[in-house]
Amino acid sequence: MQSEKYSVTQLSVNNILALIDSKDIAIPEIQRPFVWKRAQVRDLIDSLYNGYPTGYLIIWQNPNVRLRDGRDSNGKKILIDGQQRVTALMAAILGQPVINAEYKETTIKIAFNPLEQDAEERFSVQDSSHLKSKKWIPDISIIFKNDFDIVEFSQDYCLNNPEIGTKEFGKIISRLRSIANRMIGVLELAHHIEINEVTEIFVRINSAGKRLNESDFAMSKIAADEKFGGNMLRKAIDYFCHLAVEPGYYTYISANDKAFMDSEYAQMVKWLKDDKESIYDPDYGDMLRVSFMHIFGRGKLADLVSLLSGRNFETRTFEEEISERSFTDLRKGVINFMNEYNFSQFVLAIKSAGFVNPRQINSQMTLDFAYTLYLILSTSEAVPKNEIKHYVQKWYVLSTLTSRYIASPESAMDKDIRNIQAKGFVQFFKETEEAVLSDTFWEIGLVQALETSAINSPYFNTFLAAQVHAGDRALFASSIKVENLITIMGDVHHIFPKEYLKDHQITDRAKYNQVANYVYLDPQVNISIGKKSPGEYFGIVYEQCETKDRKIGTITGFDDLLDNLSVNCLPEDIFDMSFTNYENFLIARRKKMAQKIKRYYNSL
Repeated sequence: MQSEKYSVTQLSVNNILALIDSKDIAIPEIQRPFVWKRAQVRDLIDSLYNGYPTGYLIIWQNPNVRLRDGRDSNGKKILIDGQQRVTALMAAILGQPVINAEYKETTIKIAFNPLEQDAEERFSVQDSSHLKSKKWIPDISIIFKNDFDIVEFSQDYCLNNPEIGTKEFGKIISRLRSIANRMIGVLELAHHIEINEVTEIFVRINSAGKRLNESDFAMSKIAADEKFGGNMLRKAIDYFCHLAVEPGYYTYISANDKAFMDSEYAQMVKWLKDDKESIYDPDYGDMLRVSFMHIFGRGKLADLVSLLSGRNFETRTFEEEISERSFTDLRKGVINFMNEYNFSQFVLAIKSAGFVNPRQINSQMTLDFAYTLYLILSTSEAVPKNEIKHYVQKWYVLSTLTSRYIASPESAMDKDIRNIQAKGFVQFFKETEEAVLSDTFWEIGLVQALETSAINSPYFNTFLAAQVHAGDRALFASSIKVENLITIMGDVHHIFPKEYLKDHQITDRAKYNQVANYVYLDPQVNISIGKKSPGEYFGIVYEQCETKDRKIGTITGFDDLLDNLSVNCLPEDIFDMSFTNYENFLIARRKKMAQKIKRYYNSL
């Protein structure tokens, strides 16, 4: 008989808060910080006061784990949905501080007016007016304290507000205190169900339709662990990701989290306070994925969740020894990920391959696997150390051009990791390269892929990387490079000006915005070109090579001009082209772009 996947119960607010206080239910902080608006806290209290439904809490039961001495240890329950509601209750009813969206500790106090007849105005977020008013109870948390004296409190209030009697006031306060006894639905998921089923149940129950993923569950396991250092490891991951985006946040951490600053991880993230790079700003899913894959040799984060729980895949039991070893190995992987040398050298490898702007990065998963590969090669003898960047760059470009990690990325990563283990990286790389980058790919497949108007396509971004890698000059520029325009001051412009094409009945956006019609130009050059046909403005540049009188750009020599056309993949008959040649131009340029990308790949 199949065991139940979940159970549904009702628990009072008091019981829920008590279970969290006793740590029978762990809040893993996967959704931290507290992001609700203060008015939402007010609305939650109002709903409980009026007996309205407030949604389910979803709890995931960790499996029981076999200890080394043979005893079983009951698995901890983890709150995976409802943290914001529970935190709101802890703030309003228990008076506990919360960490806000700016990662600062703050208090949220809810005021209550027993005399207010309008239900919409009965509760309010506390402000200075409530502290001065005799009608308002400025902080409802005082009435939930164990030593609260309702008789004395009623007498004092009615003395200041004689329009209400103590008996009537006592009923109102009793109703307010009954919030603690209001029932909230709790859906408890069994430990044995697979993560894809957990996420499906979550989506069906959660009215917002938010989808949890494997990294959320892994972070839940890590954050709820105290025995093997999971909670501090969670902080290290969280802080690293935050600092990668906002280096100045280090000042707040150092001033407000002494426990973390005293841990081994503090020095490991310190270098990020001066970090200026933005090519790879990982979130905790990226960190977990890379840390897990390069150490465990697996590609599916669901396996990490199982291993952290202590799962023995052979016996299908859960053992403390496996859980401890998994936390130890994951810690090692996270430390490798955070290492300044590793991270900086990997970013340098990607940038020196020509990907110098975050807009050129099409897939974070592809970047994740590239860093995984870097760490695998760095911690093995698979290739000479001076060849690591070469292989990482080649693999990153290969997987970008073939969209290797776009559809079913975890399955593709898992398969690749296992093949690398079985065959060795060099052999696997050679086999993959021969299979996916054939002559047919370069001469037909890539040319066809470049027939797109998506400016963020991986093929166009790789073409730009090829230009950056080669140090190519922008069109009509004697010194300004494509890299300068990508990173500092420029944008792509149309070789056949958009307005020129539209004036000649080529009005389909997908047609005039073809990436083969794009080139990086100095903004001033673009202004000089305006709506001119290619034949006209290229003719002006050709003429200035004779007269040396600069009118468009800074090129004044014929050889220099021809070289400039070549590096920007423009056909030499561009000087005679008008709108009637547009289709032939696109075909010719796509072929040249594809060949440039091929030469670039082979040069890495």
